[in-house]
Amino acid sequence: MNRSIILTVTFMLSGVFFSAQTLDKQAPQGFDIENPTISHGKIDTVQYLSKTVGTTRKALIYTPPGFKKGNKYPVLYLLHGIGGDEKEWFSQGKPNVILDNLYAQEKLQPMIVVLPNGRAMKNDRATGNIMAPDKVEAFTTFEKDLLNDLIPFVEKKYPVKKDRESRALAGLSMGGGQTQNFAFGNMDKFAWLGAFSSAPNTKEPGQLLPNPQDALKLKLIFISCGDADGLMPFSKRTSDYLNKNKIPHIFYIEPGGHDFKVWKNDLYIFSQLLFKPVDKSEFSNFTVLGTPAATNIRNAQYPQILPDGRVMFKIKAPEAQKVQIDLGKKYDLKKDPDGFWTGTTDPQSGSFHYYSLLIDGVAVADPSSETFYGMGRYASGIDIPFEGDDFYALKDVPHGGIHIKNFYSKVTNSWRRVFIYTPPGYDQNSSESYPALYILHGGGEDESGWAKQGKANLILDNLIAEGKAKKMIIVMPDSNIGQAGIRNFGERNLQLFERELKESVIPFAETNYRIKKGKENRALAGLSMGGIYTLYTGIQNSEMFSGLGVFSSGYMLPALQNVADKQYKFLTEHKSAFSSNIRNFWISMGGKDDIAYENGQKMLKELDKIGIKYSYTDYPGGHTWPVWRNSLCEFAQGLFKE
Repeated sequence: MNRSIILTVTFMLSGVFFSAQTLDKQAPQGFDIENPTISHGKIDTVQYLSKTVGTTRKALIYTPPGFKKGNKYPVLYLLHGIGGDEKEWFSQGKPNVILDNLYAQEKLQPMIVVLPNGRAMKNDRATGNIMAPDKVEAFTTFEKDLLNDLIPFVEKKYPVKKDRESRALAGLSMGGGQTQNFAFGNMDKFAWLGAFSSAPNTKEPGQLLPNPQDALKLKLIFISCGDADGLMPFSKRTSDYLNKNKIPHIFYIEPGGHDFKVWKNDLYIFSQLLFKPVDKSEFSNFTVLGTPAATNIRNAQYPQILPDGRVMFKIKAPEAQKVQIDLGKKYDLKKDPDGFWTGTTDPQSGSFHYYSLLIDGVAVADPSSETFYGMGRYASGIDIPFEGDDFYALKDVPHGGIHIKNFYSKVTNSWRRVFIYTPPGYDQNSSESYPALYILHGGGEDESGWAKQGKANLILDNLIAEGKAKKMIIVMPDSNIGQAGIRNFGERNLQLFERELKESVIPFAETNYRIKKGKENRALAGLSMGGIYTLYTGIQNSEMFSGLGVFSSGYMLPALQNVADKQYKFLTEHKSAFSSNIRNFWISMGGKDDIAYENGQKMLKELDKIGIKYSYTDYPGGHTWPVWRNSLCEFAQGLFKE
């Protein structure tokens, strides 16, 4: 990571590049201290008649240094929080001092700033119960007061530009919610939006922007929040919605909580962007901090994911001599005086990644992250969001359940564990039975893989809610059987798993769950190593299944050449039966970057020679969980159709 806090922003002006002043990612020391050696703007209290409220109301108005009535100025309307009034910003945020200092450094476009009282009621003082329903409702009423009374007053009394491109709206907390509600709702009136630590009064994204592409009309959408602010979810949900709909915006996350230290910094950054051409391609570079990964344990702030896919780590290990992150590549962390080690990776692909901490050379799991059984051991994991990952998001739809059961296997003479997904309504509709998909994990993983890394339950919940897949039970057994390790993997393992699936797993599932019998109600799928098991068991026992899904797999060559030859010979001899039984033979790869790609292509050629019909798809991503999640999503939609 570039440790400099300086970011150069380039603007296009009149057809040529205009090199703006350098923009700090965080305000420097002294930015809010009055400098007696520079010119100062002026703060006045004004009164205006509010027809909305039916009384005369007050506001503060800041005019910049060198203000001239003969000039025309753009206007920033700056809103306070639920416990404040028109004086809150002035008394606690020092906006006049911050702006004066920026003008002296030639970092601002000259502007007028209006600080109104956002509590639009006759007694608009912040006294008594500020959370009383009528006082909360008054913050909603202020929209009419702002548009119909205050803005016309300002535009009549002051030399201001009256077009939307010359009008900005910003606010903190309750005022941040007002800013989003009013600016998104009146894009014909405002072109610049700054929402600092927005409060719960912020409307749901779908209400804010029912037609999200309309937000492209805005010159700037600036949403900010302190990383320790409990109101972060209200800022994040708007940013997530904008990201989903490809609306350029700044989501600025900074150190701090819900206080003026954060909001003064926000004003310092936001004001420098106003009423100038902006380069939206630079928006992802503005934030100081990232968003805590969804795979973090409760309340863990690190690792954090930055908008460009870089990952920030912060680990406390005061006695360690060297700390690294192993995330496919090893990254050295730097130690601070408090014993924290910090560092930032290169941009990571949108994917699920296993990673480890290396503390003085010893690989350990990150105590701030969830752990996953992968790489043949428990390791930390991080999910990097990417465009198109919505199909496995946790949504407001009916949800099924995950059951963890133990059964005794007579094949291995040991207790074995299985994860079982039951669809929404399973527990309520005790008379209904369901078809079943048996799905297998890959090498180095176990029966928890599809439930944790694979998000199989969420994928099916969403598909079922959308009417894209039949309700089904998913059985996720442990495919690790026989001698461990990929070097020992061979025909003996394939035979043992075939027996266990037939003699133990399927009988256990069908005895303990309401599963429909018969091949038309049974499918088998697997990824990587599990795909080889699927091929072997499915080809040898096609009379048991109606669907086979092979994800990122194919016979490992040359190690399994003899097995492959036997399988192709068996298929040739039983082509008619296989084709009659398996109505959905679905094969997928993660593109040419998939480590199984070449073996998979060789398998497809052999199937073509024999004349076996199949469906094939590529989903870019290599040999990774997003590819296999997509494979399950696509494969499940074709299962158990009439």
